[in-house]
Amino acid sequence: MALGARLELRQGQGLVITPQLQQAIKLLQMSNLELEAFVEAELERNPLLQRDERDHEPEEAPAEAPPADAAADRVDDADARADLDAAHDEGSPGERATGDAPEPAGDAGGAVDWSRAGKGGGFDGDPEALQGALAHEKNLTEHLHDQVAVAGLTPAEAGVASVLIDSVDEGGYLRCDLDEIAERLGCGLDLVERVLGVLQGFEPVGVCARDVRECLMLQLKDRNRYDPAMAALLDNLPLLARRDMAALKRACGVDDEDLRDMIAELRGLTPRPGAAFGGEPAQPVSPDVFVREGPGGLWHVELNSDTLPRLLVDQRYHAHVSGKARTDEEKTFVADCMAQASWLVKSLDQRARTILKVSSEIVRQQDGFLAFGVEHLRPLNLKTVADAIGMHESTVSRVTSNKYIATPRGLFEMKFFFTSAIAATEGGEAHSAESVRHKIRQLIDAEAREEDVHSDDRIVEILKEAGVDIARRTVAKYREAMRIPSSVERRRMLKEAV
Repeated sequence: MALGARLELRQGQGLVITPQLQQAIKLLQMSNLELEAFVEAELERNPLLQRDERDHEPEEAPAEAPPADAAADRVDDADARADLDAAHDEGSPGERATGDAPEPAGDAGGAVDWSRAGKGGGFDGDPEALQGALAHEKNLTEHLHDQVAVAGLTPAEAGVASVLIDSVDEGGYLRCDLDEIAERLGCGLDLVERVLGVLQGFEPVGVCARDVRECLMLQLKDRNRYDPAMAALLDNLPLLARRDMAALKRACGVDDEDLRDMIAELRGLTPRPGAAFGGEPAQPVSPDVFVREGPGGLWHVELNSDTLPRLLVDQRYHAHVSGKARTDEEKTFVADCMAQASWLVKSLDQRARTILKVSSEIVRQQDGFLAFGVEHLRPLNLKTVADAIGMHESTVSRVTSNKYIATPRGLFEMKFFFTSAIAATEGGEAHSAESVRHKIRQLIDAEAREEDVHSDDRIVEILKEAGVDIARRTVAKYREAMRIPSSVERRRMLKEAV
């Protein structure tokens, strides 16, 4: 068999993520503080960029959220899908294609020059940023939110839990007034207190306490060491601080040896349970979007102009320096600066419009919460919002990351408004996963006799009769997440109670 060299032509498809597209994606998921720092760096680096000091009216969405086809008139969907959805994680290369012929990179329009991109399949991002992302450890707030997801709470309880967690400081203490939270969310104080009791059962033990005494009490209860003597000791912590042992012995009703053991056990507890997660300096949160009530019960959605960097490309200076450029290196530098400046201005405008579009749809979906309170949170996921506005759900996920909405009921992260759902039988309206957990708990709480105990299979049948399409393993998962014993154990418990 003879060996020889030959030329072949092969055609293939691949997703190419150019540096400009990476920048657009990065801008979309940045918080307003991160965006401000990034823009400052670009102003220092690029001489053709300058701030737009003109007065601007804040961009406002329609009072009544428009349908998807009407919303397309406000945002250039072709550009949005081309620039932002091109890098979503799923779908075929054909689905990711923009369908638009690229303009030269040096053009003032700032479009992507696809011809300069390398082969697909690689990642040309910043390796330091990638390393930092991999090394990121969850903070206390993220750790608590993860536990809420598996706690089996109803949508209303999950909403209250989210607000309470946002009020926990870096030490793990709850810094808010429960009456104020109940009034802001439009719910009863008993609901807030019940949710707080659930949060105080989370890890780390002692979290969400309102003072040092409650924090230590939670840890002692977890160790099954909270007895009347310990309760008296916690009630008299000022005496312990003054080392008034005689008064402590009288208050606790113990002798010297017992008091020494109790104090030693107290010193083994953690007065700052959240400190184990470390902490970053607290940063002020500025809303990205404002929501206010208009006439007729309609909701007005507008961007916070204070958090939107406004940049311009200095065309006059560009004409001046491009005319002075003599060498190829100078001409290339000026052309690159022009292309990057134009792209950044376009990307910032597109980012603002995308945030407005997504937040307007969220408000339309969750208007019941805004009007009547946390009890009226609807099941909502990324796909529902993405389908309604004609974008990919990965784009919606990036938009809702680290973005906040200021409403008449308070300041909330956009992800607060998303709750999972379970399909209904016969194509009916989907059910919230939290509401399904609540139904399971109600069925089990109603078991008064040994004969009334429902197996997981029987619970599946009952739920399907009620229009909930759920699998047996899902029922078992929800039951275990709510720390409910199996049917065999529940029968044994009821038999022993008799």
